[in-house]
Amino acid sequence: MRSHYCGQLEESFIDQAVELCGWVHRRRDHGGVIFIDLRDREGLVQVVIDPDNETAFAIAEGVRGEYVLRITGKVRKRPAGTENPHLATGQIEVLASEIEVLNRAEALPFQLDEADVNEAARLSYRYLDLRRDHMQRNIRLRHKVTQTLRRFLEDRKFVEIETPILTKSTPEGARDYLVPSRTYPGQFFALPQSPQLFKQLLMVAGFERYFQIARCFRDEDLRADRQPEFTQLDVEASFVDEDDMMGLMEEMLRDLFKTVLGIELPEPFPRMAYAEAIRRFGTDRPDLRVPLELVEVSDLMRDVEFKVFSTPAKADGSRVAALNVPGGGNLTRQAIDAYTAFVGEFGAKGLAYIKVNDVAQGREGLQSPIVKFLPDEVLTALMRATDAKDGDLIFFGADKERVVNDALGALRVKLGEDLGILREGWYPLWIVDFPMFEYDTETRRWYSLHHPFTAPKVDDLDRVDLDPANAMSRAYDMVINGSEVGGGSIRIHRSDVQKKVFNALNIEADEAREKFGFLLDALQFGAPPHGGIAFGLDRIVAMMVGAESIRDVIAFPKTQKASCLLTDAPDTVGEQQLRELNMKLRKPLEKTKAEA
Repeated sequence: MRSHYCGQLEESFIDQAVELCGWVHRRRDHGGVIFIDLRDREGLVQVVIDPDNETAFAIAEGVRGEYVLRITGKVRKRPAGTENPHLATGQIEVLASEIEVLNRAEALPFQLDEADVNEAARLSYRYLDLRRDHMQRNIRLRHKVTQTLRRFLEDRKFVEIETPILTKSTPEGARDYLVPSRTYPGQFFALPQSPQLFKQLLMVAGFERYFQIARCFRDEDLRADRQPEFTQLDVEASFVDEDDMMGLMEEMLRDLFKTVLGIELPEPFPRMAYAEAIRRFGTDRPDLRVPLELVEVSDLMRDVEFKVFSTPAKADGSRVAALNVPGGGNLTRQAIDAYTAFVGEFGAKGLAYIKVNDVAQGREGLQSPIVKFLPDEVLTALMRATDAKDGDLIFFGADKERVVNDALGALRVKLGEDLGILREGWYPLWIVDFPMFEYDTETRRWYSLHHPFTAPKVDDLDRVDLDPANAMSRAYDMVINGSEVGGGSIRIHRSDVQKKVFNALNIEADEAREKFGFLLDALQFGAPPHGGIAFGLDRIVAMMVGAESIRDVIAFPKTQKASCLLTDAPDTVGEQQLRELNMKLRKPLEKTKAEA
């Protein structure tokens, strides 16, 4: 129906006849001449309808925004002074000879060029929202990302293989989405949280190099970087170690950023141990654009009279940390109170601080309600440890390690944003040397820090069951600008080691056989050493386009309450469907309208 796309036209097409199809982006009537900005997937071009062309002019008079048109005409140069340098087609226009209305459009619920549109409206009319220029760019960039990743891996002999969507529920990780089986009454499939076990089985099967752009599902509380269904790039390879996988994935990310954004990432990516990341930044996904760091000061505070500091300084599993903010002495009390409320969201009971007015004056040069509780030698050591200068401000966290890390780690990033001290650019980082397990004091048991199929370091194999607190894993996470975009590990490829890890996790032999018997069997039939990684595709694309939420790079996302406003899902089903599934609701449920 068309000879060219609107956005393809430029000065070399002058005097050529063209046939265009698209949507009416804007219609203007200037002194009897009608102008229509026609938009398609490649861009926008100005169409002129002269009143001398009575038939076309009559049709154009009835045209409104978002009508779908087919236009025949001739390309000509715009009159001098009417060029639009901000438009790719701004040097030319099309003089219409014929106009055909392919479809009309009702008045839109929002204007496509409106900057601030309520998200509920955007998601309810997502097909209209996707017409907007920035959404078109986002989805097209996503396509280029997947295209680039696929090409890179195929060039390196990786085989793209699909794994099942209907699979088996497992006891570890987030909640599964369950699917009742009609043919097996009372039994359920689960939607996969990841293809983890299947990709390991593909290594046992001898494919050696696998990848998949995989849909995954997790029934968990949502936030800006989470969705109930999401997409990840899944990669697995045989006969590799950590350096092999990290080196190859670095190469892939450098190729991706260079191809899609024209950006050169560093070579090699820096690496940081998990313990160091927690100590310096309070998190295992530090944003290295922020130049602020936590400083451990527990040793300085053990013997002070100020019990807010001395108690956690002496307690196991607690810490006292300082965060020096250069130039922070200018912060008002109102701003400090606001930061105190902010860290309270992470469990902190308060936010002690010291304003450094004049380091040389010692105690007299410091301003804070807590200075009187700290001896001179501690204050001097504190100034030295934090490298404090005149005009700085030092914040303190003193509590359980998790509370201090979460609170000061988040405060560090917020200060970086609020004070405008974020460095420009991209800062990729590998986090390595993870603990195998973390202990939950409420359930009094160990849990995998990653997942139970992660291999322990060779030297720590005996520690898995004898000293789990000090067992280290062969895991590695990829962090870019404070966002964890990928996580992987070398896997367990021996059945006896996998059983040992299950035992450390308090997964009894009968439960392990019931849930993972197929994996334990497979590991006994010549499973090769293997490892892999999964990257959050949605997160990577969102970072590349500068979106605050991954919803802006997913064509049809769910809301933060895991509902689809477009199709009104989830929804109730009829009694007949429930009977076919051998199911019955315990009581009728009132349907509630989902919110964005």
